[in-house]
Amino acid sequence: MNQKQNSRTTGSAHWQQSQAQQSQTQQAQPVQRSYKDTLFRMLFNDKEALLSLYNAVGQTNYKDASQLEIVTLENAIYMNMKNDLAFLINLELNLYEHQSTWNPNMPLRDLFYVAKEYEQLIRKDTLYSSRLVRLPVPRFLVFCNGKMPEQAERIFLKLSDSFEKATDDPELELKVTVLNINAGCNETLMNACRLLKEYSLYVARVRTYAAQMDMNTAVNRAVEECISEGILEDFLLKSRAEVVAMSIFEYDEERERELIKKAEFECGKEEGMKTGIELGKAQGMRALIETCRDLGASREAALLSLKKQFSLSEEEAERQLGKFWFVSE
Repeated sequence: MNQKQNSRTTGSAHWQQSQAQQSQTQQAQPVQRSYKDTLFRMLFNDKEALLSLYNAVGQTNYKDASQLEIVTLENAIYMNMKNDLAFLINLELNLYEHQSTWNPNMPLRDLFYVAKEYEQLIRKDTLYSSRLVRLPVPRFLVFCNGKMPEQAERIFLKLSDSFEKATDDPELELKVTVLNINAGCNETLMNACRLLKEYSLYVARVRTYAAQMDMNTAVNRAVEECISEGILEDFLLKSRAEVVAMSIFEYDEERERELIKKAEFECGKEEGMKTGIELGKAQGMRALIETCRDLGASREAALLSLKKQFSLSEEEAERQLGKFWFVSE
């Protein structure tokens, strides 16, 4: 058995023994970011890897990675997030984005990004010339390993979905294709791009262990096992410390976003219940007042009933009675 095979056989068994050492390595070599980088971008920020992904998505067969030009803007930051990857090939401008949580606002975000990209690409041209300025065809893709609506494998988003008024023929449109890259989804795409499939398997491994143990332990165990099984092996061996730190950062942030969404839902539910209670109370007071009136009860009797049934002050009971006691004096 050679050394590499032996490593794969024994890797999973000794992963716990390396936790303290890995933790010390991460502390000694912190990952510096001026924005929230992603592991996806780190993986595919290479011409060969990116070309394999492009071929898998478009079912093309380009061989020469030198035909691909990466044009990701390092300063195109919006809300502390940036476009993951932008590149030119085949007269196309491709904007690839990775999302770990569902985001229906990608068309609007891509609108900002593509405007900045075009601004850079034609900076030597003038828009006041009689000559038509030529532009590469834009393509917008999002690779999502979060929970997609109805667990769909592919969803198409349009900028016009955000318009406050529906229109059959919007004068401004931008379409984004969202691909589900969770393990077990879009198998044809995954099989066409080995790196994407292995990334999906790594993410699934981290999530599984994160549900059972603290994040640091979960990520280190996932990394150790993936190396031993040949999943992203070369990449993980080369950049292990940074991958561990970045994965912890990403999944802590993902968990935080889920908690925020849950808190927003609970807050909305509470506000809805409060509104419903208040509406029900108002309808109840009106019904009581109108019933008293229709049965010939005196205004004083209706006032007393209001105070008793709804625990109102004299002033508030008088105010409600004035709203609904429609009797000519």
